[in-house]
Amino acid sequence: MTKIFITRLIPSSGLNLIKEHFQPDVWSHDLPPTRVQLLESVRGVDGLLCLLTEKVDAELMDAAGSQLKVISSMSVGVDHIDVSAATERRIPVGNTPGVLTDATADQAFALMLSAARRIPEAERYVRAGKWITWSPSLLLGADLAGATLGIVGFGRIGQAIAKRAQGFELRVVYYSPNAKPVFGAQPVDLNTLLKESDFVSINVPLKDETRHLVNENFLSKMKPTAILINTARGGVLDQNALYNALKSKQISYAALDVTDPEPLPMNSPLLELENCIIVPHLGSASKKTRDQMSVLAAQNLIAGLNGDILPNCVNSDVY
Repeated sequence: MTKIFITRLIPSSGLNLIKEHFQPDVWSHDLPPTRVQLLESVRGVDGLLCLLTEKVDAELMDAAGSQLKVISSMSVGVDHIDVSAATERRIPVGNTPGVLTDATADQAFALMLSAARRIPEAERYVRAGKWITWSPSLLLGADLAGATLGIVGFGRIGQAIAKRAQGFELRVVYYSPNAKPVFGAQPVDLNTLLKESDFVSINVPLKDETRHLVNENFLSKMKPTAILINTARGGVLDQNALYNALKSKQISYAALDVTDPEPLPMNSPLLELENCIIVPHLGSASKKTRDQMSVLAAQNLIAGLNGDILPNCVNSDVY
């Protein structure tokens, strides 16, 4: 019998699709399995469906065994998977691109607007009983119309953000190798982007060359009035450097959908700052999007188990 392990309870749209063909073993707890539990649970499996919370490395693949046919992740990013190790073992790795583009672009804009108009601060102000009258200087924020949005990374999500920016009358510049002008956006070098942008949106995948891309040097080139938005991966940003930049008002504000690690420890100094919004990795968190992601992950898993080419494969060299 085909053996499958799913590392968390995924939406029923995808899970039921898998159950039409197989009888998977599903980790049903709220918290992900520990490393020890994960290593034990994958032993002898033919297929693994994981989330970004699991580290799928060579050790885990070897623990599963040589019969492992497919690794399917319910995510676009696969920085939690050692793709090279999977390729060496001829194991196709699937992801779920495309379907979360709009949801993540919406999240980036929600964070941008929340930071620009200081919405979380204002909400806390009311709940603390401080709202006693209208004031012409209370919680003044930044305008979007006429401002410049710099997008670092111009893939699907970056382009979707640029498209939304048109409706807010933002000038859009972007930095991304080999990308062409689209949606009225202008390609520029990184230094120009940081110098001119009132909002900087980070939309690059986490790779060796992008880890801590947003560091002390990066932040020092931004405007003191600028707002940073990160909906990519927490590892792209040096959080110590960000804390110092926000504390010293080197930049005005930051809004983070992702952190490193996740969840962010409660003793993180970033949580002390009024000018930093942090939410728990909600970029794709709409019901429709998560349903679609689960279906794509299920389709990748089923294809791999049946010996077919994965609909979305990140290491097509295995074929």
